[in-house]
Amino acid sequence: MFEWMEDAGNVVEQIGTKTFPATLAAGLRRVAPFDFTVVFGHVGTDAPIDLYDDFPRSKRRIFVEDYQAGPYVLDPFFLAATDPITPGLHRMREIAPDRFYQGEYFRSYYARTGLAEEIGYFIDVSGAGMVVVSLMRADKSFSAKEIRHLRALWPLVCAAGRKHWADFPNMEGGAATNGLRNRVDHAFQAFGEGVLTPREREVVEFTLKGHSAEAVGTILGISPGTVRIHRRNVYAKLRINSQGELFSKFIDEVLQ
Repeated sequence: MFEWMEDAGNVVEQIGTKTFPATLAAGLRRVAPFDFTVVFGHVGTDAPIDLYDDFPRSKRRIFVEDYQAGPYVLDPFFLAATDPITPGLHRMREIAPDRFYQGEYFRSYYARTGLAEEIGYFIDVSGAGMVVVSLMRADKSFSAKEIRHLRALWPLVCAAGRKHWADFPNMEGGAATNGLRNRVDHAFQAFGEGVLTPREREVVEFTLKGHSAEAVGTILGISPGTVRIHRRNVYAKLRINSQGELFSKFIDEVLQ
Protein backbone atom coordinates (compact mmCIF):
# COMPACT_ATOMS: atom_id res chain seq x y z
CA MET A 1 0.00 0.00 0.00
CA PHE A 2 2.99 2.32 0.35
CA GLU A 3 3.09 2.84 -3.41
CA TRP A 4 -0.36 4.44 -3.09
CA MET A 5 1.07 7.43 -1.20
CA GLU A 6 1.68 9.29 -4.46
CA ASP A 7 -1.94 8.72 -5.47
CA ALA A 8 -3.04 9.92 -2.03
CA GLY A 9 -1.06 13.10 -2.53
CA ASN A 10 -2.70 13.67 -5.91
CA VAL A 11 -6.17 13.15 -4.40
CA VAL A 12 -5.53 15.67 -1.62
CA GLU A 13 -4.06 18.17 -4.08
CA GLN A 14 -7.19 18.04 -6.26
CA ILE A 15 -9.71 18.68 -3.44
CA GLY A 16 -11.99 21.52 -4.49
CA THR A 17 -11.25 21.16 -8.21
CA LYS A 18 -13.32 19.63 -11.00
CA THR A 19 -10.75 16.88 -11.46
CA PHE A 20 -11.00 15.59 -7.87
CA PRO A 21 -13.55 12.78 -8.54
CA ALA A 22 -11.61 11.47 -11.55
CA THR A 23 -8.33 11.62 -9.60
CA LEU A 24 -9.91 9.73 -6.70
CA ALA A 25 -11.33 7.07 -9.05
CA ALA A 26 -7.97 6.66 -10.81
CA GLY A 27 -6.21 6.19 -7.48
CA LEU A 28 -8.74 3.60 -6.27
CA ARG A 29 -8.40 1.68 -9.55
CA ARG A 30 -4.71 1.17 -8.80
CA VAL A 31 -5.70 -0.68 -5.63
CA ALA A 32 -8.59 -2.71 -7.09
CA PRO A 33 -9.42 -2.33 -10.81
CA PHE A 34 -13.07 -1.70 -11.65
CA ASP A 35 -15.09 -0.60 -14.67
CA PHE A 36 -17.22 2.38 -13.69
CA THR A 37 -17.49 5.05 -11.03
CA VAL A 38 -20.54 7.09 -10.11
CA VAL A 39 -20.91 9.55 -7.24
CA PHE A 40 -24.45 10.30 -6.07
CA GLY A 41 -25.35 12.90 -3.48
CA HIS A 42 -28.37 12.27 -1.24
CA VAL A 43 -30.37 14.91 0.61
CA GLY A 44 -33.13 13.31 2.68
CA THR A 45 -35.24 11.18 0.36
CA ASP A 46 -34.94 13.49 -2.65
CA ALA A 47 -33.83 12.02 -5.96
CA PRO A 48 -30.07 11.31 -6.11
CA ILE A 49 -27.86 14.07 -7.48
CA ASP A 50 -25.30 12.90 -10.05
CA LEU A 51 -22.10 14.57 -8.82
CA TYR A 52 -19.76 12.60 -11.09
CA ASP A 53 -19.66 9.55 -13.32
CA ASP A 54 -17.31 8.08 -15.90
CA PHE A 55 -19.84 6.02 -17.86
CA PRO A 56 -19.43 5.93 -21.63
CA ARG A 57 -22.29 7.58 -23.49
CA SER A 58 -23.80 4.20 -24.36
CA LYS A 59 -24.05 3.25 -20.66
CA ARG A 60 -25.00 6.55 -19.04
CA ARG A 61 -28.67 6.34 -19.95
CA ILE A 62 -29.13 3.08 -18.05
CA PHE A 63 -26.94 3.94 -15.06
CA VAL A 64 -27.99 7.57 -14.56
CA GLU A 65 -30.93 8.80 -16.64
CA ASP A 66 -33.14 5.71 -16.38
CA TYR A 67 -32.12 5.29 -12.73
CA GLN A 68 -33.06 8.87 -11.79
CA ALA A 69 -36.37 8.53 -13.60
CA GLY A 70 -37.78 6.34 -10.85
CA PRO A 71 -36.01 3.00 -10.12
CA TYR A 72 -33.69 4.72 -7.62
CA VAL A 73 -36.46 4.55 -4.99
CA LEU A 74 -35.89 0.77 -4.75
CA ASP A 75 -32.08 0.83 -4.89
CA PRO A 76 -30.47 -0.65 -1.74
CA PHE A 77 -27.70 1.98 -1.90
CA PHE A 78 -30.25 4.82 -2.07
CA LEU A 79 -32.31 3.32 0.75
CA ALA A 80 -29.20 2.81 2.89
CA ALA A 81 -27.99 6.37 2.25
CA THR A 82 -31.33 7.82 3.31
CA ASP A 83 -31.80 5.53 6.35
CA PRO A 84 -28.95 6.47 7.07
CA ILE A 85 -26.31 3.74 7.14
CA THR A 86 -23.09 3.80 9.14
CA PRO A 87 -20.48 5.61 6.99
CA GLY A 88 -17.81 3.41 5.45
CA LEU A 89 -17.30 0.99 2.55
CA HIS A 90 -20.27 -1.31 1.96
CA ARG A 91 -20.99 -4.09 -0.54
CA MET A 92 -24.35 -4.22 -2.26
CA ARG A 93 -24.74 -7.90 -1.37
CA GLU A 94 -24.31 -7.10 2.35
CA ILE A 95 -26.98 -4.42 2.63
CA ALA A 96 -29.55 -5.62 0.06
CA PRO A 97 -32.76 -7.35 1.28
CA ASP A 98 -32.83 -11.15 1.38
CA ARG A 99 -34.67 -11.54 -1.95
CA PHE A 100 -33.08 -8.59 -3.76
CA TYR A 101 -31.54 -10.68 -6.54
CA GLN A 102 -34.87 -12.43 -7.18
CA GLY A 103 -36.92 -9.24 -6.88
CA GLU A 104 -38.52 -7.28 -9.67
CA TYR A 105 -36.26 -4.22 -9.25
CA PHE A 106 -33.27 -6.44 -9.95
CA ARG A 107 -34.90 -8.25 -12.87
CA SER A 108 -36.51 -5.19 -14.48
CA TYR A 109 -33.76 -2.65 -13.94
CA TYR A 110 -30.56 -3.66 -12.17
CA ALA A 111 -29.86 -6.73 -14.30
CA ARG A 112 -29.75 -4.42 -17.35
CA THR A 113 -26.59 -2.80 -15.98
CA GLY A 114 -24.68 -6.05 -16.45
CA LEU A 115 -22.76 -5.57 -13.21
CA ALA A 116 -21.11 -8.43 -11.35
CA GLU A 117 -20.76 -6.33 -8.19
CA GLU A 118 -21.17 -2.81 -6.85
CA ILE A 119 -19.55 -1.45 -3.70
CA GLY A 120 -19.68 2.05 -2.30
CA TYR A 121 -18.03 4.46 0.09
CA PHE A 122 -20.81 6.11 2.13
CA ILE A 123 -19.55 9.55 3.21
CA ASP A 124 -21.61 11.52 5.72
CA VAL A 125 -21.28 15.18 4.76
CA SER A 126 -22.27 17.14 7.86
CA GLY A 127 -25.12 19.55 7.26
CA ALA A 128 -25.65 18.41 3.68
CA GLY A 129 -26.44 14.71 3.40
CA MET A 130 -24.75 11.51 2.26
CA VAL A 131 -22.37 11.15 -0.68
CA VAL A 132 -21.92 7.64 -2.10
CA VAL A 133 -18.89 6.85 -4.25
CA SER A 134 -19.85 3.67 -6.10
CA LEU A 135 -17.27 1.37 -7.68
CA MET A 136 -18.70 -1.05 -10.24
CA ARG A 137 -17.37 -4.22 -11.83
CA ALA A 138 -18.83 -5.95 -14.85
CA ASP A 139 -16.79 -9.16 -14.97
CA LYS A 140 -16.28 -10.47 -11.43
CA SER A 141 -16.78 -9.64 -7.77
CA PHE A 142 -14.16 -7.87 -5.66
CA SER A 143 -11.94 -10.29 -3.74
CA ALA A 144 -11.69 -10.27 0.04
CA LYS A 145 -8.14 -8.92 -0.28
CA GLU A 146 -9.27 -6.06 -2.52
CA ILE A 147 -12.06 -5.18 -0.11
CA ARG A 148 -9.55 -5.11 2.79
CA HIS A 149 -7.26 -2.78 0.87
CA LEU A 150 -10.11 -0.48 -0.15
CA ARG A 151 -11.38 -0.37 3.43
CA ALA A 152 -7.89 0.56 4.60
CA LEU A 153 -8.19 3.71 2.46
CA TRP A 154 -11.49 4.75 4.09
CA PRO A 155 -10.00 7.46 6.39
CA LEU A 156 -8.48 9.28 3.42
CA VAL A 157 -11.50 8.80 1.13
CA CYS A 158 -13.81 10.02 3.89
CA ALA A 159 -11.77 13.09 4.85
CA ALA A 160 -11.09 14.15 1.26
CA GLY A 161 -14.67 13.45 0.16
CA ARG A 162 -16.21 15.38 3.05
CA LYS A 163 -14.03 18.39 2.29
CA HIS A 164 -14.61 18.32 -1.47
CA TRP A 165 -18.38 17.73 -1.31
CA ALA A 166 -18.99 19.83 1.82
CA ASP A 167 -21.62 21.91 0.02
CA PHE A 168 -22.68 19.50 -2.72
CA PRO A 169 -26.40 20.48 -2.93
CA ASN A 170 -25.30 23.91 -4.17
CA MET A 171 -22.63 22.67 -6.58
CA GLU A 172 -23.11 22.67 -10.34
CA GLY A 173 -25.35 19.70 -11.16
CA GLY A 174 -26.73 19.73 -7.62
CA ALA A 175 -30.14 20.48 -6.24
CA ALA A 176 -30.55 23.67 -8.24
CA THR A 177 -30.47 21.79 -11.53
CA ASN A 178 -32.00 18.55 -10.32
CA GLY A 179 -35.63 18.43 -11.45
CA LEU A 180 -36.40 15.02 -9.95
CA ARG A 181 -37.48 15.89 -6.41
CA ASN A 182 -39.82 12.94 -5.88
CA ARG A 183 -39.93 11.84 -2.28
CA VAL A 184 -39.81 8.12 -1.51
CA ASP A 185 -42.14 8.25 1.47
CA HIS A 186 -44.79 10.06 -0.58
CA ALA A 187 -44.39 7.62 -3.48
CA PHE A 188 -45.14 4.61 -1.31
CA GLN A 189 -47.92 6.31 0.67
CA ALA A 190 -49.65 7.50 -2.49
CA PHE A 191 -49.36 4.21 -4.38
CA GLY A 192 -52.79 2.64 -4.74
CA GLU A 193 -54.40 5.39 -2.68
CA GLY A 194 -58.14 4.83 -2.37
CA VAL A 195 -57.72 1.23 -3.51
CA LEU A 196 -55.18 -0.41 -1.19
CA THR A 197 -55.29 -0.44 2.59
CA PRO A 198 -52.34 1.04 4.58
CA ARG A 199 -51.17 -2.50 5.43
CA GLU A 200 -51.32 -3.57 1.79
CA ARG A 201 -49.23 -0.54 0.82
CA GLU A 202 -46.65 -1.55 3.44
CA VAL A 203 -46.52 -5.05 1.97
CA VAL A 204 -46.08 -3.56 -1.52
CA GLU A 205 -43.24 -1.34 -0.30
CA PHE A 206 -41.16 -4.08 1.28
CA THR A 207 -41.92 -6.54 -1.50
CA LEU A 208 -40.70 -4.12 -4.16
CA LYS A 209 -37.59 -3.39 -2.11
CA GLY A 210 -36.69 -7.08 -2.36
CA HIS A 211 -37.82 -8.62 0.92
CA SER A 212 -39.19 -12.15 1.04
CA ALA A 213 -42.59 -12.92 2.57
CA GLU A 214 -40.76 -14.16 5.68
CA ALA A 215 -38.76 -10.94 5.99
CA VAL A 216 -41.82 -8.74 5.39
CA GLY A 217 -43.67 -10.70 8.06
CA THR A 218 -40.85 -10.12 10.54
CA ILE A 219 -40.73 -6.38 9.77
CA LEU A 220 -44.51 -5.92 10.08
CA GLY A 221 -45.07 -8.40 12.87
CA ILE A 222 -47.37 -10.69 10.87
CA SER A 223 -47.04 -14.23 9.54
CA PRO A 224 -45.57 -14.98 6.07
CA GLY A 225 -48.94 -16.52 5.15
CA THR A 226 -50.70 -13.23 5.96
CA VAL A 227 -48.15 -11.40 3.81
CA ARG A 228 -48.98 -13.68 0.87
CA ILE A 229 -52.71 -13.08 1.37
CA HIS A 230 -52.10 -9.32 1.29
CA ARG A 231 -50.10 -9.73 -1.93
CA ARG A 232 -52.92 -11.69 -3.58
CA ASN A 233 -55.41 -9.01 -2.50
CA VAL A 234 -53.13 -6.29 -3.93
CA TYR A 235 -52.92 -8.09 -7.27
CA ALA A 236 -56.70 -8.51 -7.38
CA LYS A 237 -57.41 -4.88 -6.49
CA LEU A 238 -54.90 -3.53 -9.01
CA ARG A 239 -55.99 -6.08 -11.64
CA ILE A 240 -52.48 -7.40 -12.20
CA ASN A 241 -50.99 -10.90 -12.18
CA SER A 242 -47.30 -10.53 -11.39
CA GLN A 243 -44.67 -8.65 -9.45
CA GLY A 244 -43.40 -7.34 -12.79
CA GLU A 245 -46.71 -5.58 -13.39
CA LEU A 246 -46.64 -4.29 -9.80
CA PHE A 247 -43.16 -2.83 -10.38
CA SER A 248 -44.27 -1.15 -13.62
CA LYS A 249 -47.35 0.38 -11.96
CA PHE A 250 -45.25 1.73 -9.10
CA ILE A 251 -42.64 3.30 -11.39
CA ASP A 252 -45.41 4.84 -13.50
CA GLU A 253 -46.88 6.43 -10.37
CA VAL A 254 -43.47 7.76 -9.31
CA LEU A 255 -43.04 9.39 -12.72
CA GLN A 256 -46.48 10.99 -12.50
